[in-house]
Amino acid sequence: MTPTPVPTPTPASATGLPVDALDALLRSMADDEFVIGFSDSEWTGIAPILEEDIAMSSLSQDELGHAAALYGLLAELLGGDADADALAYDREPDQYRHARLLDHGRGDWAMTIARRYLYETADAVRLAALTGGSWAPLTGLVGKMVREERYHAMHIGAWLERLAAARGEPRDRLETALAAVAPDAATVFAALEGEADLVQAGILAAPMAELAERWQAAISPTLSRLGLRIPSSTAASASRGRTDHGEPFAWLWSEFTMVRRSDPGAAW
Repeated sequence: MTPTPVPTPTPASATGLPVDALDALLRSMADDEFVIGFSDSEWTGIAPILEEDIAMSSLSQDELGHAAALYGLLAELLGGDADADALAYDREPDQYRHARLLDHGRGDWAMTIARRYLYETADAVRLAALTGGSWAPLTGLVGKMVREERYHAMHIGAWLERLAAARGEPRDRLETALAAVAPDAATVFAALEGEADLVQAGILAAPMAELAERWQAAISPTLSRLGLRIPSSTAASASRGRTDHGEPFAWLWSEFTMVRRSDPGAAW
C-alpha cells in the first residue's frame, strides 16, 4: 500500500496552532478512514460480482492511504515520540475516535452501501469545510483526498440508486440497513474538543453542528427522490458519537492489530 504523501508541517511549537484541537480533528478523521477502509476491505474476494471485488478493494486502499497520511501528519504535529504506526495500531479499542456510524458491522452488501453512502456524503461536507483552510499541511492533504473521494461518492451513489430502484429483497435490505444506521448517521459531525479554536484559526470553516445541517441538506433531495428515509442530524451533538464503541469494532480491532501485537516491530 502506498500512502497519500504527507506535506511536512512547520513544528507546532513555532506556529501557535491550536494543537489539542488539531489533535482531535486529525485523530477523528484518520480513525474514520482507517476503520471504514479496513472494514470494507473484507469484501475482497466475496463481493457480489467480480468487478466489486476490485472496486471495493481500491476504495479501501484509498481510505487506508488517507488514514496513513493523516496519522503521519498528526505524528509530525505532536512531535517527540509520536509515531504514525503507533497511533494506528497501539491504542486500546476505547481510545479510537471514529464516528459511531462506522461501528456498525460490515453486514450484507446493502448495509455496506448504506453505511458508506452516509459516510461518503458526510466526509465530503467535512473535507469541503477544510478546503482552503489556514494550515497549509492539512489543506494540501485535503486537496489530494478530495480528488479521490469524488470517485468513491460516484461509485457508492450509483449502487444506492441501483438498490433503491430494485423491487423486492434488494430494496427491502437497503431500507432495513438505512434504518439500522440512521440513529448514528450524523456522528461524523459529533462535536470535537476545541473545535471553536479551529474555526477561529481559520482551519475549519464552520462548527460541526452547522456542517451536519449542510450534510442533511445535501442528501435530502436524493433520498427523497428515491423514497428513502432521511436521517436526522440531531445525533451530531451526542457525546457518545466518537467514544462509545461496541462489539463489532472490538472484533475488527482484534483483526487489524493482530500482526502488530504478534510482532511489535511490524510497520505498514
